[in-house]
Amino acid sequence: MTKRSHQETSIEEPHSVADMGKNLEEDNMDELLAVLGYKVRSSDMAHVAQKLEQLEMVLTNDNDDVNSNALNDTVHYNPSDLSGWAQTMLSELNYYQPLSPDLVPARICSEFVPIPDDDECCSSSNSSNKRIRLDPWCDSVSSESTTRPVVLFVDSQETGVRLVQALVACAEAVQLDNLSLADALVKRVGSLAASQAGAMGKVATYFAEALARRIYRIHPSSAAIDPSLEEILQMHFYESCPYLKFAHFTANQAILEAVTTARGVHVIDLGINQGMQWPALMQALALRAGGPPSFRLTGVGSPSNRDGIEQLGWKLAQLAQAIGVEFEFNGLTAQRLTDLEPEMFETRPESETLIVNSVFELHPVLAQSGSIEKLLATVKAVKPSIITVVEQEANHNGVVFLERFNEALHYYSSLFDSLEDGVVIPSQNRVMSEVYLGRQIVNVVAAEGFDRIERHETLAQWRKRMGTAGFEPVNLGSDAYKQASLLLALFGGGEGYRVEENDGSLMLAWQTKPLIAASAWKLAAYR
Repeated sequence: MTKRSHQETSIEEPHSVADMGKNLEEDNMDELLAVLGYKVRSSDMAHVAQKLEQLEMVLTNDNDDVNSNALNDTVHYNPSDLSGWAQTMLSELNYYQPLSPDLVPARICSEFVPIPDDDECCSSSNSSNKRIRLDPWCDSVSSESTTRPVVLFVDSQETGVRLVQALVACAEAVQLDNLSLADALVKRVGSLAASQAGAMGKVATYFAEALARRIYRIHPSSAAIDPSLEEILQMHFYESCPYLKFAHFTANQAILEAVTTARGVHVIDLGINQGMQWPALMQALALRAGGPPSFRLTGVGSPSNRDGIEQLGWKLAQLAQAIGVEFEFNGLTAQRLTDLEPEMFETRPESETLIVNSVFELHPVLAQSGSIEKLLATVKAVKPSIITVVEQEANHNGVVFLERFNEALHYYSSLFDSLEDGVVIPSQNRVMSEVYLGRQIVNVVAAEGFDRIERHETLAQWRKRMGTAGFEPVNLGSDAYKQASLLLALFGGGEGYRVEENDGSLMLAWQTKPLIAASAWKLAAYR
């Protein structure tokens, strides 16, 4: 199979959001400019806009005397030729024009590999598999400008640069509550995204939708999310890529190591969903030397999925009977995980080793203040031998919208790129997986308050939370690392996937970007 080539590019933000917004709006205003006496073709607008922004930058940076002299000389030029006038002004001011977007110098992005010294000359690169940072204005323009690089995957460099700049500029306009500018920019984003092929166009479309919802106050409500639909989408996501497989497999490995000598095992799953994690664990228990232990599973789900949970229990019971595992299933329903109380789980400490399992279930609890503390206190009260936690390795819970937007843009671009470059999968699975991720994007960007449930935090942040709640980490060990790496090899074709060890926890990364973190915990000895 020939793999399509994608360029993975880190783009600097434009220096002036207002100027960029102005330029983008003018791109569709050639008729109005003609009425006003300016002769500018639509195809030349981007080039003219760049010159005008360069001119404004020079005039702003120069001293007042230079500005006055330069402006006094403009009477000699014909302003109807806007492009020629701007270029003449730049020449009069001894301004050396930077390279065009197609020839923008590239430097290796320091976020991923060593960056050359600032004094070194940057050379252009056409390699399709490098992470590069494009510096449209180069270092010589302004040493004081601040930038926030956003790593994205683009098929066409020029279109991708414009799309990224428009996305970030729109988000910054939203941050500044400049909704008229944001409105113009989000329309531009939608147009650019429609013309961009591959993963970049897809992820940008979802971010454009999310920005539009935020601008026009069409906030998505978490109450409107159909849990059954979410589970169906998650199942397609499971089939499309190794992220959920890695989560379930790594958690199961930690559970098996914790119950090697137990005669009875009780697992509390804080999000039973389709129960995809448990057949593999049951089969592993059935093959245990000396015979399988009894296995009791308590699955927590939504009240709206009561029938589905019951059917899942019957299917797992049939599997247990077929493989010779003594099995008991108990389905619990709760509107929120904080509604759970310790006595609901009917623990049997004298005969069972208790495990609590959470795969992508803790971060939504962060939507309500104090809720994560309440849930972890409940978990602590049942005294589990081990707690397995899998969460997205991302920081989408910050209070500053623009920072959250940039984090999400980086994170989901990597996820979409992995779907695009991964193994050959049925188109239905890929589309449904993209919808699954797209719903998360909309929630991260457009929702606030209780409705913003996709509040992902990094492993470092979860370590602090778990430590404060009275838990200490359990090392997942080298065997789990080897087994997880084998899983990726068996998945086939995922050359960009890699497993990383992080202080006893495991991460699944795409290229160099960690995306999923799996960790295990136990009650702290001093508590």
